[in-house]
Amino acid sequence: QLRLVESGGGLVQPGGSLRLSCGASGFPLDYYAIGWFRQAPGKERERVSCITIHDTIKNYAESTKDRFTIHRDKANDTVDLQMNSLKPEDTAVYYCAVDRLGYCDEFDYWGQGTQVTVSS
Repeated sequence: QLRLVESGGGLVQPGGSLRLSCGASGFPLDYYAIGWFRQAPGKERERVSCITIHDTIKNYAESTKDRFTIHRDKANDTVDLQMNSLKPEDTAVYYCAVDRLGYCDEFDYWGQGTQVTVSS
């Protein structure tokens, strides 16, 4: 059974950094596109970043592109999201998801999410 697990969330002050990690059991992430999404209370789910198969393309939401970096760690078979200069508006539950076709288009497996809270 395919299962995604996010880790690395927590409470951080504005301007701080966190590194989220997406790992999987049942399949190697290296074969797929992986997206990071977030959902804040009362808001729609938003795609934050995505990395395509073979790491050909990395894309970012406009609100995060100068602060967040997506990286595929092949040694550990994870896809990490480095988040710098965090703002209170980055507070949300963050999810990773798999697009088995590889192109950051249709995501069919999702993790349970990890909470990120940016507050002083």
